[in-house]
Amino acid sequence: MECTRKIKENLYWIGVNDRRLARFENQFLLPTGISYNSYLWLGKKTVLFDTTDVRTVKQFMENIDRLLQNRPLDYLVIHHIEPDHGAAVAELVYRYPEMVIVTSRLGKEMVGQFFSAELKERCLVVGEGESLPIGEIALRFHMAPMVHWPEVMVSLIEEWGLLFSGDAFGTFGALPGNVFNDEMDFEKDFLGEARRYYCNIVGKYGAQVQDLLNKLSRESLQMICPLHGPVWRDNLSYYIDKYQKWSLYQPEDRGVVIFYGSMYGHTESVANALAVLLGEKGVERLAVYDISETDLSEMIGEMFRVSHWVLAAPTYNGGLYPKMEWLLQDAKKLNLKNRKVAVIENGSWASAAGKEMKRQLEEMENIRILKPEIKVKSAIKPEELFLLEELAESILTSLKEEAEEQKTW
Repeated sequence: MECTRKIKENLYWIGVNDRRLARFENQFLLPTGISYNSYLWLGKKTVLFDTTDVRTVKQFMENIDRLLQNRPLDYLVIHHIEPDHGAAVAELVYRYPEMVIVTSRLGKEMVGQFFSAELKERCLVVGEGESLPIGEIALRFHMAPMVHWPEVMVSLIEEWGLLFSGDAFGTFGALPGNVFNDEMDFEKDFLGEARRYYCNIVGKYGAQVQDLLNKLSRESLQMICPLHGPVWRDNLSYYIDKYQKWSLYQPEDRGVVIFYGSMYGHTESVANALAVLLGEKGVERLAVYDISETDLSEMIGEMFRVSHWVLAAPTYNGGLYPKMEWLLQDAKKLNLKNRKVAVIENGSWASAAGKEMKRQLEEMENIRILKPEIKVKSAIKPEELFLLEELAESILTSLKEEAEEQKTW
């Protein structure tokens, strides 16, 4: 049975939800699955915008068959050929042998890589700013390399201000039957998944996202149709502002997240004591994560979200507790920057965790390490608790300074 929604006159969402997929790209946890969005134009010409993942091709084809009703498919626009959006290309060519594939120059090359030289020769290549008349509408294209693959492009139906955005403005999470953002509580149900998607998938490419946002700032956008997650037809500026902050590596929230690793509970006790002190001092946006129990992608999302981190970890095998090392290495690879960080180390002998955490932080851009740096030897003693008080005051002062800085953003 087909499962479709009308987006506008002659334009339909024909996407497919996969609630059984456990990990995206076999890495990132999907507690609520994921949607693969595709769109079908039924005007004088028929145009399909992207396809789907191999796991969902059957439902996808049923959706197309129901809406086309034996009409030919004239065009397939490929904004992004990654297999979660390109798995049905060969099947479509088989079913619709006259279909023209519209894609970027690099998209054409990748069609050949994933499929065959024959399919590559079916491609019509479009470039930056070019328009393609399709019946009663025209599509205009912008190239968006590395958002998040090099072949990515986006397209616009200018008359409607409607953007087919590729992977930009996407989210993790299957759609609940509601397709449009104004049919749901996005901030409650999707914002965390949108942030986690952006930060882990696109986060490294802030400069490239800024290039795309600059192009889109000259367009009169009224609707955004991404390849994952809700279709935006209301309050677009809210989501675009999130992309501005994420791509400039500016925190969304003036708050504190404590990330701790602990083998026997001593480092955890220090982290919890600091959290209580911060709460007593009025810090409202406060979160604590055990890095051994929390998915890496969730922690990266939180690192992007807040202005201040506290890193607490023991020494392990003469170096840094491995989970903390992996977290910092991932943050560094994603170009995270512009944060204030407190460091707490624990070591029973030959303590090295603090030195290793600072070394990795110093390799990141515009990271300020707050004082005092706390060094616990096995377990914190009552006479050392004043150091936590000093650190809490230091963090509070920095949060107030951050509030002043945000006024200039």
